[in-house]
Amino acid sequence: MPKNNVPTDTTGLPQLDAALCGILAGDNIVWNVDDVAQYRRVAVSYAEAAKRDGRRLVYFRFARHPRLVPEGFCEECRLDPEAGFEVFLHTVHEVAGEQGPGAYYLFDCLSDLATNWCSDAMLGNFFMLTCPTLYRLDTVAYFGLLRGRHSRHAVDPVRATTQLFLEIYGHEDRLFVLPIKTQFRHSPVIHLMLEWDGAETFSVVRSSALLTQVLGRVQPNSRRIETYGDDVVRRAEACLQSDPEGSEAGELKRQLIGMMVTREESIRPLVEKYLTLEDVLEVRWRMFGTGLIGGKAVGMLLARKIAERECPELGAKLEAHDSFFIGSDVFYSFLVRNGLWEIREKQHSPDTFLDGVYEAQERILTGRFSNHEIGLFEKMLDYFGQYPVIVRSSSLLEDAYGNSFAGKYDSVFCANQGALEERLRSFLDAIRAVYASSMSREALSYRERHRLLKRDEQMALLVMRVTGELQERAFYPHLAGVGFSYNPFVWGPEIDPRAGVLRLVYGLGTRAVDRVDDDYTRVVALNAPLRRPEGSFDEIVRHTQRTVDFVDLDAGRLSAGDFADLLPAARGVPVDLFTSETPEGGRFLTFDGLLTRTEFVEDFRRLLQVLETVYGKPVDIEFAANFLPDGKSYLINLLQCRALQVQGTHHPAVPEVECPAEGVLLEGCGAVVGHSRVERLDWLVLVVPEGYGPMGEQDRHGVARAVGAVNRALSGVDVGALAIGPGRWGTHMASLGVPVRFSEISRMTSICELMMMHEFLTPDVSLGTHFFGELVEMNILYFALFPGREANRLNLESLMSAPNRLAELAPAVADLAPVLRVVRADDLNPDGVWLVADGLERKVTVCLCPPMLRGSVGV
Repeated sequence: MPKNNVPTDTTGLPQLDAALCGILAGDNIVWNVDDVAQYRRVAVSYAEAAKRDGRRLVYFRFARHPRLVPEGFCEECRLDPEAGFEVFLHTVHEVAGEQGPGAYYLFDCLSDLATNWCSDAMLGNFFMLTCPTLYRLDTVAYFGLLRGRHSRHAVDPVRATTQLFLEIYGHEDRLFVLPIKTQFRHSPVIHLMLEWDGAETFSVVRSSALLTQVLGRVQPNSRRIETYGDDVVRRAEACLQSDPEGSEAGELKRQLIGMMVTREESIRPLVEKYLTLEDVLEVRWRMFGTGLIGGKAVGMLLARKIAERECPELGAKLEAHDSFFIGSDVFYSFLVRNGLWEIREKQHSPDTFLDGVYEAQERILTGRFSNHEIGLFEKMLDYFGQYPVIVRSSSLLEDAYGNSFAGKYDSVFCANQGALEERLRSFLDAIRAVYASSMSREALSYRERHRLLKRDEQMALLVMRVTGELQERAFYPHLAGVGFSYNPFVWGPEIDPRAGVLRLVYGLGTRAVDRVDDDYTRVVALNAPLRRPEGSFDEIVRHTQRTVDFVDLDAGRLSAGDFADLLPAARGVPVDLFTSETPEGGRFLTFDGLLTRTEFVEDFRRLLQVLETVYGKPVDIEFAANFLPDGKSYLINLLQCRALQVQGTHHPAVPEVECPAEGVLLEGCGAVVGHSRVERLDWLVLVVPEGYGPMGEQDRHGVARAVGAVNRALSGVDVGALAIGPGRWGTHMASLGVPVRFSEISRMTSICELMMMHEFLTPDVSLGTHFFGELVEMNILYFALFPGREANRLNLESLMSAPNRLAELAPAVADLAPVLRVVRADDLNPDGVWLVADGLERKVTVCLCPPMLRGSVGV
């Protein structure tokens, strides 16, 4: 039950206290006013009484309007709304926790928050999360709200959550107070209007004539604001018709960009340059909810506009995107509505960011959407009809400069078949799945590694029509892939890394971005498209793509099938451009005709170069392409573009390694990803091939988790660490390597794959995948070693005889010491163990400190 603090809680206006049947501990008091001056009148009385009574009064200062109380009057907490919703909210709750029960709080007018966050929904969310916290602490808090400035997305949550909601009206230099909500108290006259003389006297308004005069100018049903920013959109639409190039149109465009597109300073200048007012309004017309559209959506839109303006002939080959945007505010509202914010709060701290992860994901997957949101989603599905769509993550930090989040958040295909109810159910499940992925261990660990836990990370969604053609029960594009404007994997001296590289697949591009260990893709150096990493014809045939991803409309899901089985039903596919013939008369995917008899290579080389020039740094893209009925021309669907996180596109000169054979631990040649470097290693982590090979699949996953435990133990120190293992690191198939998640090797500075588990493994399989993107982004050197091949050497005797430090670093997995060895480099050689990598020559040597390094490294 409500109670009173001692001394008795007060507004500082005794007659108002009496009219409200008293102020109670826990009261949140919202004043809905015409202007800030009205709010200041009541705020000053409240603050002066709090100071007189010896209360702990905290003033939250964040708005642009003049101060409510003088500087130094009371304790003050300055907040920056521009830092984002989560940071702002976390700070308020942190202060309230420190102050404890019984404190008094004075907030600047909340309407400024809607301006800063460009969202009424987020203002409402802030209040719904803050009001209960203060109520539980038996505090009293004052909030102001400007009348007529907000949609129901702000006003309704505030009124529903607060204890007291009071209207102030001005009329002929007089003020009038009308109590609207008075929780936990009642009297026959409590909701009557009060006239305030501006001092201490409040008297009930008894005249209907005066009531009409005061309320007559208030028209609650006129010009109702449905969504924050509707007025700006209406003005922009008018400008688009009358003067689209004028100064007002330019200012409105900038305002709308900050409201819906991006506030990220690193990318905003490009957005303002390349998106027109009509482009920005098109975003609004295709947007559901409020907030921002997120990094992935921004990258897709911006890349298209750059191509259209800088290369009009290439822009003419772009397939128009048919996408909708679900604003980032919908995500936060979903978390608030489903009681997930307490877990979300813990994710700000490196000590607690993984607490409750699985509970959060389970609750998200069963969470509720509002009836209003469901109605909007139904309209979207009506528009798409019974054609497949994909729900893609597009968070605020995703694909921004410096943070790719490659593969950390889900994208979910919807076959979109059946009755509307069935399609809606699948669509809502897809949204929930993407939302849940934002709280996965992998995503949160990525944020922790990149020191992003305290940054706002809202999840917007990009809902795209799946590009492609209907081929009986299967729907897929003719080809898809990823492209890098800078090629970090140079497999031959004739390969120019700055010419770029593509990774092509037939069908959906999931095989190009997800690491698939039982199949292959076509890797294309754009300056030498026919120069393949594979050598002989037999190797080319062996390493061709055999499995195709597609949307199975009958089964209602993403499926995979054999290329040979799908090809007979494929209409419109230029088979002669995509396949080559074997001596036996069969056909297999090479894309050789595409690369030599069309403009495909030149188009993508120009596209990547233009994007890199405009971005001012290397980029990577995702795309799909479909051929037109003439079998020669095609349309490109540019699905994604982001800055490629290459930490070294240079190759510094490295010394020639001159070391006695017994001092060389590893020597690899032919497969190196990463720039040249000379690095002292502090730790070497070895998965022992002889012990790992006979293990069952479950035990191999146990070894992978043990590697993760070692990785975590190394996280607190800045060390050089090399992980060596048989087969592929990060594989999904334990039979082909060590099935670690990236977060389990993230502290390594180099990884080595020993190509000895399977006769036909190739090291380039991960090029362009999310796993590969993580390696490049974290500047982790990757190299493969082929025991038995020329210029490859493997000498593990030193590592096998050195002390195994596994029990010291990860005692919980000490029983795996026979198969997992963790060696301190100093135990091998007091002068250190060194890694010398030459990216251009594709050579890596790991050795005890060789003579030619002694002088330069000071040993």
